[in-house]
Amino acid sequence: MREVLVEPRSGMSVLSWFGALLAAGLLFLAVAIGTENGVFVVPALAAGVALFFGLIGLFTVGPNEAKVLQLFGDYRGTVREPGLRWVNPFFTKRSVSLRVRNFESERLKVNDLAGNPIEIAAVVVWRVVDTAEALFHVDDYNDFVHVQSEAALRNLALNYPYDPHVDGEIALRSHTAEVAEHLKTEIQERLVQAGVLVLEARISHLAYAQEIAHAMLQRQQAGAVIAARTMIVEGAVGMVEMALDRLSHHNIVELDNDKKAAMIGNLLVVLCSDRGTQPTVNAGK
Repeated sequence: MREVLVEPRSGMSVLSWFGALLAAGLLFLAVAIGTENGVFVVPALAAGVALFFGLIGLFTVGPNEAKVLQLFGDYRGTVREPGLRWVNPFFTKRSVSLRVRNFESERLKVNDLAGNPIEIAAVVVWRVVDTAEALFHVDDYNDFVHVQSEAALRNLALNYPYDPHVDGEIALRSHTAEVAEHLKTEIQERLVQAGVLVLEARISHLAYAQEIAHAMLQRQQAGAVIAARTMIVEGAVGMVEMALDRLSHHNIVELDNDKKAAMIGNLLVVLCSDRGTQPTVNAGK
């Protein structure tokens, strides 16, 4: 069932008719009292009953709000234009907010692609775009949004690792934009039948589960140390190579293989050590 827009009568124009009906009823009542003739009571009562049922048909529509109209359970349309409106008094009117809403899911404990337990939560920004689908396709569209968003978040965690294990691999922690777009797309696919548009979906909390958090922190620290040492060694080798080339090019000193090996070893110790080195002075004999 798709939304059908209707444009009911303006409530202000109908109020003028109700004013005339009220004046006629009061006139008949005054005549009945003045003449003590019960015949004029009947039109006065009829005018009062018509006025009562007519006023029931009045309703207001606020900004970013919609009213869904039903007649004895049958969907008759949706009113989106704000203001005072009037419809058949037998219509039932249900309000649906069209404002942008957001919610943050609970912290879910799930396994990532590598099987590591992690904690993850997300913020979803959404709004209703089809009132008929929101009311008649699902039982409670608010609850439906929350449950389906958490289900999509669980499925997202199963498709990506927490950290990338190879170059170029998409991971939850390193590729936030790609992961957010995937999450938004999956939530939208689940909520389209409820007349809901997902405006944004992003991870708001991401961490390893407590039972492995310490071990994973040590692993990350070890990886950082290895990466730093690798960079230091590469730089040190380049500096040693440059030093040997300069000495050879300017004919400063002639070094045989043994002296080159000793010089390379000393330079690497000085450049790669994480502590200050103490020079040894050869005074000769």
